[in-house]
Amino acid sequence: MTATEPRSARPRRSRRSDRPRRGSRVVNAVAGLALAAAAVGVQRVALTPNEISAPIASVGGKGQEVSAGRFSARVDSFASARHVQTETKTVPAEQLFLVVQAAGTSSREPMHFGKPLLRTPGGTSFEATDKVDSARLLTKPWVQPGFWVSGFFVFEVPASALEGARVVFRLPTSALVEPFKPEVEVDLGIDEAAAKQLSSAPQDVYSLKKSS
Repeated sequence: MTATEPRSARPRRSRRSDRPRRGSRVVNAVAGLALAAAAVGVQRVALTPNEISAPIASVGGKGQEVSAGRFSARVDSFASARHVQTETKTVPAEQLFLVVQAAGTSSREPMHFGKPLLRTPGGTSFEATDKVDSARLLTKPWVQPGFWVSGFFVFEVPASALEGARVVFRLPTSALVEPFKPEVEVDLGIDEAAAKQLSSAPQDVYSLKKSS
C-alpha cells in the first residue's frame, strides 16, 4: 500500500506564480545595467586633486599654430646663447640660454601667458629663467582676441636638456583650482645633431633690445 499525502496538506500555487515573470526579469536586467553604469560614472567622477588640476595639452611642432581652445600659440625660432642682452643690462648664463621666439593669440578674452616650461623627453621640466627681465618677453603683454602678439621666452638649461625638448605655453597660476587647464606643447624638433650644434656653438650675446 502506498501512502498518499492528503490534498489539504499540499501548498497551493496559482498558475501565475508557476510562470516565469518576464516583466520582472526585464526590470532586473535594466536595474543591473543602471547600477553598472553608475559604478563606471562614479569611477570617472572620483578623480584625485592632481587629476582634476592636470592640464589638457594640445601638441604641435615648430612653425605650427597650435590651438588649445582658449588660446593659440606658435614657436617661430630659437637659438642658444652665452649672454642675453635686455633693455638695461647683459645677463650671463651659468649653463646655457635657450632663447625661443614665439607668438600667441587669445580666442575669447584678453589674457596673459603664464610662465612657460621647457620639457624634456625624460619628463624633466625647466621654468623660464628669472635672470632675464625684458618688456619683450611673451609673458608681459596682454594677448588680445584676434591679434597675434610676438615675444620671447628664455630658459637656462644644461646642454643635456636640449635634445627632444618641448616648449609648454600655460595660463597664469591661480589660487583657484581650475580643472583641465589648457596648454600648448610645441616640439622644437631638436635632434641629436642639432643639440650638439646648439651647445657647442652658442651665440655670444642674444639681444632682446628692439633695433632702432
